Amino acid sequence: MSGVSDRKAEELLRDLVAIPSPSRQEAEAAEFLTTWMASKAYDESFVDEAGNAVGIMGSGARHIVLLGHIDTFAGFPPVRLAGRQLYGRGAVDAKGPLCAFAVAASRARLPDDLRVIVIGAVEEEAATSRGAHYALSQYQPDFCVIGEPSQWDRITLGYKGRLLLDWRWEGGLAHSAGEAPSPAERALRYWRGIESYCNDFNEGISSLFARLDASIRDINTWQEGVNGIAEMTIGFRLPPNVAPAQIAREFPAGDGAAVRARGAECAFRGDKNSALSRQFRRAIRASCGVPRFVYKTGTSDMNIVGPRWDCPIVAYGPGDSALDHTPDEHTNLDDYLRAIDILKTVLETI
Repeated sequence: MSGVSDRKAEELLRDLVAIPSPSRQEAEAAEFLTTWMASKAYDESFVDEAGNAVGIMGSGARHIVLLGHIDTFAGFPPVRLAGRQLYGRGAVDAKGPLCAFAVAASRARLPDDLRVIVIGAVEEEAATSRGAHYALSQYQPDFCVIGEPSQWDRITLGYKGRLLLDWRWEGGLAHSAGEAPSPAERALRYWRGIESYCNDFNEGISSLFARLDASIRDINTWQEGVNGIAEMTIGFRLPPNVAPAQIAREFPAGDGAAVRARGAECAFRGDKNSALSRQFRRAIRASCGVPRFVYKTGTSDMNIVGPRWDCPIVAYGPGDSALDHTPDEHTNLDDYLRAIDILKTVLETI
């Protein structure tokens, strides 16, 4: 097994962040990562049929999947190093956690009965989550760690659910001085009904994880011939007690419009007292940290694999998730190295 120095670990992250890989354009980054894993004596490294980068260490009967994602949010701000801060798209979400997985697996002295499967999944940032759905059919692990930024001393246990509604109205235009609502007004009328419903639902609820949140993701109006057209996409973040189908039923299109629901994922929470959670807490304490639990208001591949794999699961990785998708996304390289040490300890002792 080839050891990976801290300098080489940092180089891996810088090099991977420097390769643009927005959703559905991950091929170059996946090939780079699998080549790197092959050079570090992984037993197997390959790009699978979905486009995921996969590396495997060990051949034991117990399996742990380290499921990160190699795609990023759109946009490519300049990659630069300022002191110990690495700036660039994916430095936090989520090439930092993915590289921490890859390095930790290469450094760990694995128990003889353990097999580690590192996956850099594609399309996590898209509603399709193609990489995670493919992994579901290929593996049935005993443990799973999702690669998402939590900061090196925090453990993420759950994510809210999601639903997207695509609303569309098309009809004859009327003079703006008349009484007929414009296409834009029809869209806003539909949105106000959703806004009012969420406000009523959230009355008296202080926990962000328990709230029902909605936002306008996109809205456009235009004219084609004598018709006006309005289109709007609304995104919901769902608490554990609200199913996507329930929300879809609450908001039929009405008003001569059409609506399509997509990207449905239920909220998911892992067991805070699982064997995996306990090992992370021990490892963080051993590194002089104070472990804390986090519940996220977004979604991740945990929503997809958690219910199906039904094994101890957490999300973990370096980086501050408040920087996800932002122009100044950056991660602290010292925290990245700390996270690698935590993961190495977990792999050696799970």
